[in-house]
Amino acid sequence: MNIIICPGIHEVELTKSFVKELLSSNVEKYDDKLFNILVFPGEDVLALSAFHIVLFLREQLRCAEGDRLGNKLESPVIFIGFSAGVVGAIGAAIKWQLLGGNVKALIAIDGWGVPLWGNFPIHRLSHDYFSHWSSAILGSGEDNFYADPAVDHLSMWRSPQKVKGHWTDPSIGLSRPQNSLNAAEFLHLLLKRYE
Repeated sequence: MNIIICPGIHEVELTKSFVKELLSSNVEKYDDKLFNILVFPGEDVLALSAFHIVLFLREQLRCAEGDRLGNKLESPVIFIGFSAGVVGAIGAAIKWQLLGGNVKALIAIDGWGVPLWGNFPIHRLSHDYFSHWSSAILGSGEDNFYADPAVDHLSMWRSPQKVKGHWTDPSIGLSRPQNSLNAAEFLHLLLKRYE
């Protein structure tokens, strides 16, 4: 399973912190060897570029597999985007699928105002309840998460393990009772679902 991390427009250290948390917390929950984490290195406006993310993905998989990508499109991919990176991630996921790629899911972290529709599962994580419900107008996806109490935007990426909140299911419109759930735990539950 390949996890494609699509950062927003912010300091690189925030993404390093996010990836470190993703790797350190999953060791007990599942075999991290099942995941190949690739971080899109595009900075500034390239975070919005689905084209550049797909090029990066093609090149990384070609190098990792030591073979032509044409035989590797079926490798499962999960896109995780943050902030402006959600724009690039949703576009890249759709393009990857149109090329014949296997998109398992897209996880949008604080992609407020970004329309999210696709032929694959989509999940939103929001830094507060307002962002959660107002983004639902543009595609609520499946199981989602919002911080409660609200946190600042960058906290969702810098330290998801410290962001407490609620797991919601739009199909029933209710919060599930895991009140002690944090954003990192929610992410790990999603990754476990798609492994």
